[in-house]
Amino acid sequence: MGLAPMAVMTRLQKKGIGSQLVKAGLESCLAQGYDAVVVLGHPEYYPKFSFVPSVKFGIKSEYEVPDEAFMVLELTKGSLKGHQGIIKYHSAFGSV
Repeated sequence: MGLAPMAVMTRLQKKGIGSQLVKAGLESCLAQGYDAVVVLGHPEYYPKFSFVPSVKFGIKSEYEVPDEAFMVLELTKGSLKGHQGIIKYHSAFGSV
């Protein structure tokens, strides 16, 4: 499952809203039975939620992005073992 895009208005940042959105998204993914989540986002932000660069698992984005900006989180430990390749997004993602 892909988590993003997400943004918080500048005047509302630093109030925990983004963290609440990420946590709610991850809880929703887990409740729906997803074992892992990818995100294309700020490499300084998402690691605080335990996201790591996806290249550590042999997983890349279909988009030309820096390796550190495309990250993954195993919701179920070990769920990415043996999986590798290119993540392709739904066509609607490109229209955002």
